[in-house]
Amino acid sequence: MSSRLIGVGVGPGDPELVTVKGVNALRAAEVVVVPVMAASDGADGGEPGRAEATVAHYVPAEKIVRVVFALNERSDRARREAAWDAAGERVARLLGRHGSVAFATIGDPNVYSTFTYLAQTIVELVPGVVVESVPGITAMQELAARSGAVLTEGTEPLTLVPVTAGAAVLEEALAGPGTVVAYKFGRQAAEVAGALARAGRLADAVWGSALGLPEESVRPAAELDGAPLPYLSTLIAPPRRDGRRGGKL
Repeated sequence: MSSRLIGVGVGPGDPELVTVKGVNALRAAEVVVVPVMAASDGADGGEPGRAEATVAHYVPAEKIVRVVFALNERSDRARREAAWDAAGERVARLLGRHGSVAFATIGDPNVYSTFTYLAQTIVELVPGVVVESVPGITAMQELAARSGAVLTEGTEPLTLVPVTAGAAVLEEALAGPGTVVAYKFGRQAAEVAGALARAGRLADAVWGSALGLPEESVRPAAELDGAPLPYLSTLIAPPRRDGRRGGKL
């Protein structure tokens, strides 16, 4: 039988936001791989990541395998590629010994997830491997629920941008219609606040970090003071709405 690699979205951090299907997939897999950041010497950074902390609520520790990924490497492409290759080879060896391996990823495995790169590598390394994914709750859904922000109404579009691509990408999105969601904007909080103000969207925007965790922070974007925020911060900037029910239909 073909080996199976299953990407399982475990949500933004709250264990209660893992779907029933996600829990079943984690428990059914022989091994659950969780990504960890590399330390400066390339070793396991030591601290459990958010995915691992969530998975630990549902599977025993002996089933969890940490695999180092260059999650924080953006400038050195060669180092990043080497880390992906090493991680892929590690997971390929696991697939050689186990029929099914789950990869737990925060959020959704098909939305800005490391799983994408792992799956591409594994398909090349393991002939006949079956790759599947189980969707997960995203940070923007959790932030909308926690803050009361409405993501979309009627015919409004929804634009999702990673601010790691630069604040100019956010500026362009804010100039368009509909809600704009920004991921990973914490290190450019000052630029984001300026972009919101120039677009006239500061008053209704909200941001959050550590969603669903004890250290959760959900605040109006108007309180952004330029201080750096956690890397995995999320922003929701709704469009102007007139308040009428069904006004965007």
